[in-house]
Amino acid sequence: MITDERTSAFINSLDCGNTQFLNGIEDMCRKTDVPVIRTQVQGLLKFLLALHRPKDILEVGTAIGFSALLMSEYAPEGCHVTTIEKYEKRIPLAKENFKRAGKEDAITLLEGDAADILKELDGLYDFIFMDAAKGQYIHFLPDVLRLLRTGGLLVSDNVLQDGDIMESRFAVTRRNRTIHARMREYLYGIKHHEKLETVILQVGDGVALSVKKED
Repeated sequence: MITDERTSAFINSLDCGNTQFLNGIEDMCRKTDVPVIRTQVQGLLKFLLALHRPKDILEVGTAIGFSALLMSEYAPEGCHVTTIEKYEKRIPLAKENFKRAGKEDAITLLEGDAADILKELDGLYDFIFMDAAKGQYIHFLPDVLRLLRTGGLLVSDNVLQDGDIMESRFAVTRRNRTIHARMREYLYGIKHHEKLETVILQVGDGVALSVKKED
């Protein structure tokens, strides 16, 4: 965690929580080691959805559908979520969760590698949530920017890598050095991109918020 445990515990104790259905999926994720967005990030997403009121959301990284369902639940009525997942074992679980929630018409699951799918998409999205393989963010960025509507919001999760991002590449384990380098490149890219205004927040494991500026 980027913030200390005591502070995080206090902030989390104030959280209003989610629906019983979402709580059940989150509990399943934690018991089966499926990645799930942290409590403070959930709260941030709810706030941003209420503030930005998107009509079309794109999510990169579905897992078993928790974050897509959370966004669909707290977005304005009529909002549609398109989400991408390539891990074959998780796709059936996500589909089942969408069906159980009665969200089959509100959420579209695209199956396959996000790098390929993003290139094929041609619509515009008000809100894009990036929560996939961290080493791929930099590769997804050109298509994500193409798909993000002017004035739209890009939310990138887990960008501080439990604090490792601040360390020298030689201070992280050898197997994590490529991800470390690519995330540093990604953060520099979104902070210095002429079409983006970006802020990086110490929420959860780090969240970057980027607004696409007018040309």
